[in-house]
Amino acid sequence: MPTRSQIKEFRLKQYRDRRLNDSQLRERGALQLSGDAFHALADTMPQMVWSTLPDGDHDYYNARWYEYTGAPAGSTDGEGWADMFHPDDQAEAWKRWNRSLATGEPYEVEYRLRHRTGIYRWVLGRALPIIGPDQKIQRWIGTCTDIDDAKQAASHNEMLSQELSHRIKNIFAIISGLISMTARGNESFRDAAETLKDRIAALGRAHEYVRPRTDKMRPGNGDVTIHHLLSEIFASYPAFTDKRLLISGENILVSDRAATPVALVFHELATNSMKYGALADDDGQVDLAISRKADMVTFKWSENGGPVISAPPSESGFGSKLVEMSVTQQLGGTLERLWLPTGLQIDMEVEASRLFGS
Repeated sequence: MPTRSQIKEFRLKQYRDRRLNDSQLRERGALQLSGDAFHALADTMPQMVWSTLPDGDHDYYNARWYEYTGAPAGSTDGEGWADMFHPDDQAEAWKRWNRSLATGEPYEVEYRLRHRTGIYRWVLGRALPIIGPDQKIQRWIGTCTDIDDAKQAASHNEMLSQELSHRIKNIFAIISGLISMTARGNESFRDAAETLKDRIAALGRAHEYVRPRTDKMRPGNGDVTIHHLLSEIFASYPAFTDKRLLISGENILVSDRAATPVALVFHELATNSMKYGALADDDGQVDLAISRKADMVTFKWSENGGPVISAPPSESGFGSKLVEMSVTQQLGGTLERLWLPTGLQIDMEVEASRLFGS
């Protein structure tokens, strides 16, 4: 016959089991209620909402999904959703989804989804994992957002930008042609005409480098940097090919707006050096060092190996005035010329915000 202590322990265990079962039932009920609340909330959203089990099997789509796709309820559960994608986009979507399932990284991809009309429309698919107390993924919650109209508008704007860029290039060519025609009828204008054509050519190279283009056509990662831009500007100078015109220092981003004054400034400096400075001699060299300090970007132009400088020039030409105007007015900076016996040195400082376009 059980003792009184054994009976007490048995009854205590029954009480604990009942408490545990009640807790489990309450938790299961709470989960069911929270699921119902989630479904009700998801059905009111304008986006398509879906969820999956930790292994990636889809077990829920909201009302917007079925309205958008026209698919029968439940027909896209499991892996049936993949058939709704455009065949050309399925491989990439699966690749990214499998990577997210393997790593827990957020899922994001653009693909064409079949609309209820039978037409494929671009959507943005995103998903985030829900992490449980045990740090394991409990499920994934995702959305699909129709971005087809935005994609079409972006494509249209890109076509307009390309057309505008093409016309600007034609304008540069027409202006150069008009200058050449004028110079042929006016011998005294020929030297000035060549200088003017060189400046227009520098603007054309700057425009070509920063003009609107597709991601595949963009240099590097799509950003315009000062090293790339200056390399384009200096490419027509033999000294640059001969490595007597060197660029060093930080490779800073340059906005489209800043590219034009930057191109003009360094075209003028290189041209003047070719005519009168260090690059006029075969052994002359120019070093351009770029650095950033706080909110300012510094350019140090150092010439050496050219003609000995005994004194600064008595007057400034138009090119020098153009450089100063570009630096002070368009780039918000300062410029100082030092006429050293070894060669010209220019210390130029511009506002970083003007250069980056921020």
